[in-house]
Amino acid sequence: MAETLVSRSGWEAFDVEEFQLVDGEENGQGAMAFDLVRTGNRSFRMRRFEDAITCYSKAHLLKPGDPVILSNRSAAFCRISQVLRDRTASESEYQPLNGLDPTTHAELALKDAEKLISLGAGVPKSYFLKAGALILLERYEEAHETLLLGLQVDPFCHLLQACLQDLERITAGSAKRAKYWKPQRTDDFECTLCLKLLYEPVTTPCGHSLCRTCLLQSMDHGNKCPMCRTVLFISPRTYPISVTLNNIIQKNFPEEYAERKSEQESLTYLGVDLMPLFVMDVVLPCQKLSLNIFEPRYRLMVRRIMEGNHRMGMVGIDSSTGSIADYACEVEISECEPLPDGRFYLEVEGCRRFHTLRSWDQDGYRVAEVEWVQDIQPSGGTQEKEDLQQLARSAADLAQSWIRRAREAARIGRRSRHLELLQAEGMPGPQDPERFSFWLINLLNLRPAERLELLSLRDTRERISRGLVFLRAEEESCRVQ
Repeated sequence: MAETLVSRSGWEAFDVEEFQLVDGEENGQGAMAFDLVRTGNRSFRMRRFEDAITCYSKAHLLKPGDPVILSNRSAAFCRISQVLRDRTASESEYQPLNGLDPTTHAELALKDAEKLISLGAGVPKSYFLKAGALILLERYEEAHETLLLGLQVDPFCHLLQACLQDLERITAGSAKRAKYWKPQRTDDFECTLCLKLLYEPVTTPCGHSLCRTCLLQSMDHGNKCPMCRTVLFISPRTYPISVTLNNIIQKNFPEEYAERKSEQESLTYLGVDLMPLFVMDVVLPCQKLSLNIFEPRYRLMVRRIMEGNHRMGMVGIDSSTGSIADYACEVEISECEPLPDGRFYLEVEGCRRFHTLRSWDQDGYRVAEVEWVQDIQPSGGTQEKEDLQQLARSAADLAQSWIRRAREAARIGRRSRHLELLQAEGMPGPQDPERFSFWLINLLNLRPAERLELLSLRDTRERISRGLVFLRAEEESCRVQ
């Protein structure tokens, strides 16, 4: 920028001033200074700027504070700074130069120009020299202010006007380029597993940087680096993210990083009507069970669920079709214990029923679009509603008495029923007959097909009635035993 501005601002047409002798100094220091300035000017015009600076400096010692000497030396410092900046690398290699660097020359030029202005020699040329030095130092705002001050002294100075126009044009172009410039993404910021921009990057002890989720997926299949096969004694789940690399990526690629973040969140927070599926068995609302998650695809699913709403769908296989059942139950993970070998121990409880509209594979496990299912309830205040609640109260009394007898039978060893299924605590009240009906059938040892039929049933009275039938049948079989 400095090179273009200097050439357009009239440096090539710029000429140094001649020193004027004062009467009575023809044979003294004035004469010596005159000869030195004349020699310096000749060197300046021949582009031997170092020789010119040497002459002007000697003349300055003889006539300190002379505005012509300061002006010429400032111009020489600016020109040699520009020449050094323009030198190519090959020129510097084959013809090395000794001396001051371009920045120091520009600082010395600025010092002389400021001293020139402070002496009261507020001519346009002094402001031009100061602005030129500031431009070489890349202090463009100060250069702009200096040119405006110079135009206040001489509003019609073409040198200052041209320099100001060039400065405004170039600084505006630089700002525009800075606004629209985007750094090019290289392979250094790309995950070698997903081939996308690194998200939450983790750097392994062997020096490879990967997305944390990608490394987790890889280590579900083995504890080796996916790049060099080095054995990794780390847990990616607790291994720290590379903060510096992550900050660099966020700063330089904000739009792509936002896309990667949105992509990860879409895998974690699937939406109101989307559900990750764990295909195992038919689960009913109010049912509690323990799970041991060891398959890599389900370990990935559980990690994403635990970063989200802690809920998933549990679905069984429909024996009549041989495929996953259309009706299933949402379960909430109440406890999740990661084990050292990567497995998860889960405690879950059934919550809501849903009907699967469609499903697809996502990273090895099933995801479904669902609609929530509820029983068709009678209107409040009707006789049908009152009869349903009365049925629920009668069933609750029968279930509690059955539980007491079953616990007694288990205590004396005549029954092998699991006691955890025979706890009356947490029994829903009659005011919620639908939830109570599922609590009731959870007491029974039903086949998967029977459980699936009751899960898809939308008649609370029918479900309670069937539950009572199964309960009485099981009680009769107990008496026979």
